[in-house]
Amino acid sequence: MAWMAWTLPTALFFATIAALLVIFTVLAIRWPETPRRGVLRIETTRGDRLFISLLGSAFLCIGWLALAGPPLWGALVLCLVYVAAVFRWV
Repeated sequence: MAWMAWTLPTALFFATIAALLVIFTVLAIRWPETPRRGVLRIETTRGDRLFISLLGSAFLCIGWLALAGPPLWGALVLCLVYVAAVFRWV
């Protein structure tokens, strides 16, 4: 995999995604849940809400880069607020 630039931020990103998948798998096995309906009026589980939050966070970061530029600390704060809202109300 010499074609990919494995920098520390890239490795941390993929390690975080892998850790989230493992944690959510363990949670689903240990404490199964029934789907719930939120503000979107669709049934979602923990995994669905994780996917929605990751997808939305990606769009927030892209929008931040388009409007504000490279330092993504502000986008990170927005993403954390967005993820908390998704897991609370969706």
